[in-house]
Order: sequence, then structure tokens, then C-alpha cells
Amino acid sequence: MSDMTEIKPFSTTGIGSLPHTHAEDACDLVLRSVDIPFWPQLPKVSFKESMLLQYSEGMPFLRVNEADEVVWLMRDASDELDRFYEACTDTARIAISQDYAAGLHTFLRKIKGRRFPALKGHVTGPLTFTLGLKDNYGRFVFFDEELREISSMLLKAKVRWQIDMLRQHADTVIIFIDEPILSALGSSAYLGVDTEEALRLLQDMASAVREAGGIPGIHCCGRADWPLVMKSGVQIVNFDAFEYFGSLALYHEEVTQFLRDGGYLAWGIVPTSDIIGSVDDRQVAALLQRNLGKLSGPVPSDLVRSRILLTPSCGTGSRSIEETTKIFQVLLRLKEAVG
Repeated sequence: MSDMTEIKPFSTTGIGSLPHTHAEDACDLVLRSVDIPFWPQLPKVSFKESMLLQYSEGMPFLRVNEADEVVWLMRDASDELDRFYEACTDTARIAISQDYAAGLHTFLRKIKGRRFPALKGHVTGPLTFTLGLKDNYGRFVFFDEELREISSMLLKAKVRWQIDMLRQHADTVIIFIDEPILSALGSSAYLGVDTEEALRLLQDMASAVREAGGIPGIHCCGRADWPLVMKSGVQIVNFDAFEYFGSLALYHEEVTQFLRDGGYLAWGIVPTSDIIGSVDDRQVAALLQRNLGKLSGPVPSDLVRSRILLTPSCGTGSRSIEETTKIFQVLLRLKEAVG
């Protein structure tokens, strides 16, 4: 696995989305709040910064209705597909433009001339992308083999470009593959999803991050098939440790092996749900210590405590700015208390 020796245990970072409508304010919050700064996704600025659309620039057959906030694919007789295959090679870099990521471009401007031990980026995962985007018949793109592969190619090209941009300012670049859909796999809506194909897509994305010089992580804010996640080739598993600690702790043997192989757990311990209004840093610290103790029984304590990062449980794009500020204040105080 890639080198994370410069990243200290209990280092903090964020997931991605923030509720701000001014990119400068969002970047300022990030840069003063976490050990590993991340560029902010700003879904309230534009529909183009929503989870599916943000990485869709360059996707063949893409149709967007911004007024109704709808995006879909519609095949036609144009040469879009041929042009895509010509441009999107195995080593292609495809930029994320200012219109689709105001937070990223503002972040890059604000850190110009600075150097960080580590920076973090993110990409919508191939499963969430292809099981969220539909064609004009209402069918998920995942179930069209060609469109599924094109989606994967595009996302990997976006990741390579992103790593190139962030590596100009950091010794280590972490990329979280955001896969909230993992918590729904196996439900009636997704019974046709082949587990082996899902694993292949995740492994391909993790490999692309690593080959471009980054450290791959994965974020899922609910229950998931954690053994599958830990076999995907990622080096960091980010989970909701406030609400769903028990779902991961069940797999203590897999967690032990993952950590021994150089993996890290990023504990999403600061809640981003409505409960944030009624909790404080002492309560969150107490919960973290209890859960560290529970996991340190079946999993060697030195592994648990040496391979740990701290994050909010999810992005905060749907929270208020005041709630988001509190979330990162709690995270900062938590680090001071336990780090």
C-alpha cells in the first residue's frame, strides 16, 4: 500500500460537501478546521455540483435539465462515443471545470505557494454514479455494459487530473471514493447488481488512484458489505462511527487483517444528522473512547489506535452553515481531547 507515514494517528479531515454558497468561506472553514484539508463540494451553488453531475463533464449522451434538476443519458447517432474513446485513454486526464467545482478551483487558488503534508480530494464512486444515473428508458446505467465501462473510464480520468492538481501542493494526496449506494446494495431495488462486478469496479477505481500517485479511500455513511469494501484495494475505509459502528465491528477478523496490511479506519464519529444540535464534543469523545475500547478487544489495540483518522460521519451539504461550523468545532476539540 502507499505510504502514509507522515499522517499521524487521529488526524482529521472532512468528507466533501459543505452548505456554503461562497467558495471562499467554505475554503476558509476547511483550512482552519482540519489536519488534512479537502476541497469543498458546494451543491447549493449549482446543480452542477450535485453528486452525479459534478463528475459527468465529458460523458457521452449526457442530458441535463438544470431547471428541474434532472440528469440522464440518451443514446443518439452522433459521434460522441467515438470522440470519447479517442480522448479517454488509460492514462487520460479530464479536468473538472470551474462551473462544476467552484470549491476546488477556489481551494487551489488559496493554497497556491503553500505545501501540506497531505491533501484530500474525492470522486463519486462508480457504483453510486452508475446506479444513480439512468438512461432515457429509466434503466440504471450500471445495467448497460458499455455505459457502465464508459462511466468508470470517465471517473478515473477525473481522478488522475485531480491528483495532478493536488500533488503540486502536498506530499500525500488522498482520494475518497464516495459510495453511499453501498448501504442499499442487496435491497429489492438493486437485486440485479452482481457482487463480483461491483468489486471489480471498486478495485479498478482504487488502482487508478494508486497508479496516479494517490492513496485510495472509500466513504460509506451507512451499513455496507464491509468485507467487500476491505477487499476493494482501498487503503482507508471511512464509516459512520456514530450511527453504524456495530455494523463494522462485526467483522473484526477482516478489520484486523485490513489494518495489518497497512489500512486505516477513518472514524466518522461527529454526527451530521439532526442530532448534531443536541450533542457536544465531550459526548462524542466519550462515544469514541467506548467504541475504541470495544474494537480493541477482538482487534489489537495498537493497530486500532495507530491506524485511525477522524472525520464527520458524512458531508454537511444538507446542514446549515451554523450546524456545519459546530460539526467542525466538535471535530477540532475531539482531536485535542483524544489525539
